[in-house]
Amino acid sequence: MDFSVLRNLISRYCAGEEYWVDSRTVYIGHKEPPPAAEAYIPQRYPDNRIVSSKYTLWNFIPKNLFEQFRRIANFYFLLIFLVQLIIDTPTSPVTSGLPLFFVITVTAIKQGYEDWLRHKADCSINECPVDMVQQGTVVRTQSSKLRVGDVVMVREDETFPCDLILLSSSRGDGTCYVTTTSLDGESSHKTYYAVPDTMAFKTEQEVDSLHATIECEQPQPDLYKFVGRINIYKEREDPIARPLGAENLLLRGATLKNTGHIYAVAIYTGMDTKMALNYQSKSQKRSAVEKSMNAFLIVYLCILISKAVINTVLKYAWQWSADRDEPWYNHRTEIDRERHVVIRAFTDFLAFMVLFNYIIPVSMYVTVEMQKFLGSYFIAWDKDMYDEELGVGAQVNTSDLNEELGQVEYVFTDKTGTLTENNMEFIECCVDGHVYIPHAICNGQILSAASSIDMIDSSPGGYRREHEDLFFRALCLCHTVQAKEEETVDSIKRGIHLGKPTSFYISSSPDEVALVEGMKRLGYTYLRLKDSHMEILNKDDEIERFELLHVLNFDSVRRRMSVIVKSSSGEYLLFCKGADTSIFPRVVSGKVEQVRARVEQNAVEGLRTLCVAYRSLSPAEYEEACHQLSDAKLALKDREQRLAQAYDLIERDFTLLGATAVEDRLQEKAADTIESLQKAGMKVWVLTGDKMETAAATCYASKLFRRSTQILELTKKRTEEQSLHDVLFDLSRTVLRQRSLSGLSVECQDYGLIIDGATLSAVLKPSPESSGSGNYREIFLEICRNCSAVLCCRMAPLQKAQIVKLIKASKEHPITLAIGDGANDVSMILEAHVGIGIMGKEGRQAARNSDYAIPKFKHLKKMLLVHGHFYYIRIAELVQYFFYKNVCFIFPQFLYQFFCGFSQQPLYDTAYLTLYNISFTSLPILLYSLIEKHISIEMLKRDPTLYKDVAKNALLRWPVFLYWTCLGLFNACIFFFGAYFLFDNTTFTSNGQLMTTNTQMMFGNWTFGTLVFTVLVFTVTLKLALDTHHWTWINHFVIWGSLLFYVIFSLLWGGIIWPFLNYQRMYYVFMQMLSSGPAWLGIILLIAISLLPDVVKKVLCRTLWPTATERAQRVRADGVHEGSVSPATGPDPSPVAGGGGSERDMLCPARTCEGERGGEGVRAARTYDSMMSHNPNYLLSQPLDHAPSDGH
Repeated sequence: MDFSVLRNLISRYCAGEEYWVDSRTVYIGHKEPPPAAEAYIPQRYPDNRIVSSKYTLWNFIPKNLFEQFRRIANFYFLLIFLVQLIIDTPTSPVTSGLPLFFVITVTAIKQGYEDWLRHKADCSINECPVDMVQQGTVVRTQSSKLRVGDVVMVREDETFPCDLILLSSSRGDGTCYVTTTSLDGESSHKTYYAVPDTMAFKTEQEVDSLHATIECEQPQPDLYKFVGRINIYKEREDPIARPLGAENLLLRGATLKNTGHIYAVAIYTGMDTKMALNYQSKSQKRSAVEKSMNAFLIVYLCILISKAVINTVLKYAWQWSADRDEPWYNHRTEIDRERHVVIRAFTDFLAFMVLFNYIIPVSMYVTVEMQKFLGSYFIAWDKDMYDEELGVGAQVNTSDLNEELGQVEYVFTDKTGTLTENNMEFIECCVDGHVYIPHAICNGQILSAASSIDMIDSSPGGYRREHEDLFFRALCLCHTVQAKEEETVDSIKRGIHLGKPTSFYISSSPDEVALVEGMKRLGYTYLRLKDSHMEILNKDDEIERFELLHVLNFDSVRRRMSVIVKSSSGEYLLFCKGADTSIFPRVVSGKVEQVRARVEQNAVEGLRTLCVAYRSLSPAEYEEACHQLSDAKLALKDREQRLAQAYDLIERDFTLLGATAVEDRLQEKAADTIESLQKAGMKVWVLTGDKMETAAATCYASKLFRRSTQILELTKKRTEEQSLHDVLFDLSRTVLRQRSLSGLSVECQDYGLIIDGATLSAVLKPSPESSGSGNYREIFLEICRNCSAVLCCRMAPLQKAQIVKLIKASKEHPITLAIGDGANDVSMILEAHVGIGIMGKEGRQAARNSDYAIPKFKHLKKMLLVHGHFYYIRIAELVQYFFYKNVCFIFPQFLYQFFCGFSQQPLYDTAYLTLYNISFTSLPILLYSLIEKHISIEMLKRDPTLYKDVAKNALLRWPVFLYWTCLGLFNACIFFFGAYFLFDNTTFTSNGQLMTTNTQMMFGNWTFGTLVFTVLVFTVTLKLALDTHHWTWINHFVIWGSLLFYVIFSLLWGGIIWPFLNYQRMYYVFMQMLSSGPAWLGIILLIAISLLPDVVKKVLCRTLWPTATERAQRVRADGVHEGSVSPATGPDPSPVAGGGGSERDMLCPARTCEGERGGEGVRAARTYDSMMSHNPNYLLSQPLDHAPSDGH
C-alpha cells in the first residue's frame, strides 16, 4: 500500500501546514528538484477530462427521479399513488400512476436528451489531439490524458487544452498573441509573456532539459488573476525565482494567434481550469409566475384536505345509525368490525384524498415546462432581433424566465457599450491648457494633422514645447497596444496603404487604440515593442527608443496605469494616465486648473477623458521602485494588496502634462428604446463607472433625462458641503412636497437623481447617527421612488449589484432587469431577476452569464414590449385555466358524495379520470400558450403603455384567481345539478332497468357521470375558444380535433368489448346517451348556461371598464371595419413618440435625428456646464437648451 498519499493528507490537514492548502507545486516535466532544494512530495491532481454532464448511465434513473420528486406536486402524486396501492380506494392506482408516469417520463426524456448532447460535446473536447513533449520528442496524445506538469507544444490557431504557463515561443522576444473569444468574447489580440530565463528554450530537447518547479495558488475562477512563481534550478547555482502573473497564464479555451508555436507547462487541468470553474455555481432564478403557481397550489391543497375532512366527518355522521352503517346489501367483514374507529376514519380520509386528488393539476407542470422550452425559440427565431453587422441574433440561455420579461419594473443599464457603441474616436487633447485637434479646420481650410495644430497658440515656447513632446511620448509609451506590420491576421491581409506597409494597432481596450491612433494623426507614431524596447517615430521623422522596464497595469480600483521607461540618454521616466480623480490628487506641479476646466467641459459634452502625468526618477528612486515591485511580485500570499501598496508609493509627486478626450457614440435607437421603456411604466437607471458630467450628458442625449427634468444631486461634492443626513432630508422634502402638491397642480414635476459611488457607500453603510431618525436606505429609496430616472456614476462592479439588490429587497419587491455588455456588469446581471447581456465589443462574458443575450440595446424594446407581453399573457392564462378546469372536473365528484351516502363512489369512469388532463384538454391550452396574440405586434411596439396592463403580475393576482375558481365552481354546479334534474323522474322498464321519463335514457351511475363529463369537456374547451383572439388553422385543428377525439374515444371505449378488461362498465353507455334527443338538447343548454356568465362579464367590463389593451383592440377593429387610417393601423405622426414603426425597420438604420447624428446628440448638451456652474447645489430647475426634445 502506498502511504505517501496518507502522509500528505495528514501533513496537509492535521499538521497545520497552511502552505499546502493555499498553493500547489508543479514539477515541470515531472522532474524531481535537486536534493538540496526541497523535499519532493508528489501530489494528485484531476486529469484533463471536462465533465459538463449531470448524469452517467448508472446514476441517471435514481438521480433524475430524486430531482423530479423534490417537486412538491410530483411527490404529492407519488404519495397518492402509494396510498392507492396500499389501501382499498375508490379509484384504480392507474388513474394517479399513469399521469404521474407520463409527466416523469416526458421530463426524464427531455433532461436525458439534453445531457446526452452534453456528453457528446464533452467527448469531442476530451478526445482532441494534443502535442506533448516527452524525452525530447513531440508525442501526440488525447487531451484527456494530460496531467499537471506535462509540457505541451501548441501551434498557431490551436486552442489551449488546459491552463498553461508560457515557457517559450517561436517569437524572438518570448511573447505570443492570444484571443480569448470563447472565454470572455474579446476578439482583440492579447500579449502574453514568457519569463526571460525560459524564453531561450526553443526546441523540444532544450525544453525537456529545463529543470524547474512552479509554485502557484490553488484553482480559482477569476479569469484575470493569477499568482505564482517559478524556481529555475541550474547546476552549482542557487535557484532563480521569477514572479508569474496573469500575463504568463494561457487559459483553456483561448486560441494562439500570429505565433508559430509555443511551449508551455500544464498547471490546472480538467475541472480545475478557470474555464470549468466559471461554468459552475450559477444561481437558480424563479419567476413571479412560478411563485404564484406554488401559492395557488397550496390553496388548492388546503381545499383538497378540507374536502376530505368534510366528507369523512359527514360519512360517519351519516353512518351513525346502524341501518345506514351496515345496510342489508353491504355487510362488513369481521376484520372491518374489529378495526379501531380511528384507523377506519384515517383510511377513509386517505380514500377521499385519493378521490379528490385531481384538483391538483400535476400535468400543469409538464405543460408549463413544454411551453417555456418551445416558446423560447420565438426569441431566437425573431428576424427583427438579428444584427447584420455582428451576424448574430438573440440567444436564450434559460427558458425559465420568459414570462418575467413581461413584468419588469426597473431596468438597470450600463452606459459604455450598452447605451453607447464602445467605438472610440480620438477628438482632442489638451497640453497645459492648450487644445490640439487632429484635422482641425482653421479659416475654412483643413489643416494637416501632422503639423500638431494648436487651436489657441501655434507658436509654443520652449517650456511648452518640452511638455508637448513629453505628453505625446507619454501616450505613445503608456499603453498595452500591439503594433503590427503588414501580415496576415486571422486570414486577412492588413496594414497595406498605397502599396507601402504601415502599422496598425491591436489592443484589448478600444480607448488605448484610439489614443495611439490619435497621436499618430498628431505626428507621433508608435512603431513596435522589440527586445523590451519601445520605438516611436516623432514628428521630425526620427526614431526614438525607450527601454520598457516596468508596467504598472490598470485596475478598476486605482483607475490608472503607468510605465517606467529608460530613455536613450539614460533618464528614468514614469508616465501615468488615468481618471482625473485618480491623477489630480497625486499631482504636485503643472497647470492643474486649466486642464481641469477642459476636462470638465469635455465631460459635459459626453466625451471620455483621461489625464496624463509624468515623473522623472533618479537612479536611487528607480532602484527603490524595482525593489518594491520585485518583493510584491514574488509574494504568493496577498500579492494584489502588496502590489497595490507598491503602486501607491511609486505613483506620486507627478507633474501634470494634459488630458485627452475620446468620443463614444450613442447606439442606434437607444433614445427611442429608453423613451418606450419609460412610457411602459419602467424606471430606467444607468449604472456606470464614468464621470458624472460625461454620464449626465449621455443621459440627456438618450432621453433618460428630459428638458423638463429637475436634476437632484447626491454626490460626494455636495456631501462635503453639507452632511449626508441634511442632503438626504433636503432631497426627501423636495420630492415629497411635490408629490403632495401633485393632486392640486395640473403638471407634476419630473425629477432625476444623480448619485456617485462614494455617496452610495455612505448611504448603504449603517450609521449610528441615523439610528434615531431611521435608516438612510429607506430615505434614499423614498427619493428614488419619486424620481423618473436615476444615474449612478463612478460605480464599482460590486456596487452595481448592491444597487440592484437594494431595489429587489425594497417593500414593493419589484421585478428588476439588468443589461450590460462587459465583465464588470456580470455581478448585476446575476443579481437581477432577469439578466440580459449585449454581445458587444467588451467581450461575451456578460452574454455568457446572462439569461438572455441580444446584439444591440435597441432590441430590448421588442424583447420586453412584445415578447415579454405575449409570454406573460399566455402563461397566465395557462395557469389560471389549469386550475379552473380541474375545479370544474373534481367539484361534481365532491357534490356526488352527498347523493351516494359518502361511499367514495367515483362519478367518472377510470379512463376519463386518467385521460382528462393528458389527452382531452391538454393540447388546446398548450397551443394557446404558444401562439396566442391578443393584440398585434405593431400595436404593442407603437403603444408601449399597453405593457402596464400586464405589469405587477396583474393576471395572476388573488382577485383574478378567485374569479377563475368561482367560475369553475359555478360551472361545476351547472354540470352536476343540470344533469341531476335531467334524471329527476325515473321509471322501471320491463327488464327491470331505470329509465328517465323526460329524456328516455337508461338511468345509471355511469350514464349520469358520462353526461356530466361530456358537458365538462365541451365547456372548458369552448371557454378557451372564447378566450382566443388569434385564430389560425392550427387552433381550429387542435380545439375541434380535441372534442372530436373525445367523442370518438368514448364511442370506441364503450362500443367494443375489450378482451383485456375484466369487466366493462361503460359498454354502450355513451352511444345510448347520444341516442336521446333531449340529452343532446340538455348538453347544449348546460354548455350555454355555463359559458354565459363569463361572456356577460367580458361584455360589461369591455363596455364600462375597458383596459388600455381592450381599447386598442376596439380602435383597431373599428379602423379595419371602416377602412380608415387609425392610430392602430395608420402612419405614426411622430417617429419617436410612437416608439415603433414596422418590424422591418428594426433591421434598418435609424432614420431619426438621434440615429443619424449618433454621438452628436451627446455633444448637444454643451450648455450643461453653464447650468452646473450657476447652481452650487446642482439642483437644476431649468432644462438644457440644446438637449434633444421629446419629439426631436
